[in-house]
Amino acid sequence: MNIILFGPPGAGKGTQAKYLVKKLSAFQVSTGDILRDEIKNNTYIGKKIISNMNEGKFIDDEIVNKLIENIVSNPSKKNKLIFDGYPRSLMQAENLTLLLNKSNQKINFIFFLNVNKETIIKRIAKRKNLENRTDDDLDTILKRYDKYMETTKPVLDFYSKNANFFEIDGGQEISEISRKIDTFMNV
Repeated sequence: MNIILFGPPGAGKGTQAKYLVKKLSAFQVSTGDILRDEIKNNTYIGKKIISNMNEGKFIDDEIVNKLIENIVSNPSKKNKLIFDGYPRSLMQAENLTLLLNKSNQKINFIFFLNVNKETIIKRIAKRKNLENRTDDDLDTILKRYDKYMETTKPVLDFYSKNANFFEIDGGQEISEISRKIDTFMNV
């Protein structure tokens, strides 16, 4: 089963992805984690990522798409992918469809965790203290939130027409969000 979780930075995608990975014996595909690994390993891509993130920009689709292709084409992960933070643009959504079709896969469920800006600010401040993430600077997050809302509107339109698309109030407690996901999946 392949699932997409999307929503603004701090919406709880990672938390729900970890829950689903454990529940479904699946693999989390977190573009954030993949990109942070590139930064940690101080690669050329990692340096480019830091520059974009500091300016509140998203990473180039070409970079992200190539990193995603390596995961989607891995036979051991076929139909066991939980996408956390991908796709973020219409180009990425179209790319994911092509990659999945090429490997005889599909998206079974799409969950949009909709959260308002005030809730995001509170969550990010808490997460920054707990996890000490360098990408959780408040100004950067606010830029990323605004950019996210602007960039992902076409993605929301692209997926919201599907019968397997579900919008969930991401401002709820973690357990309630997990319960709603389970209900939609009938598990």
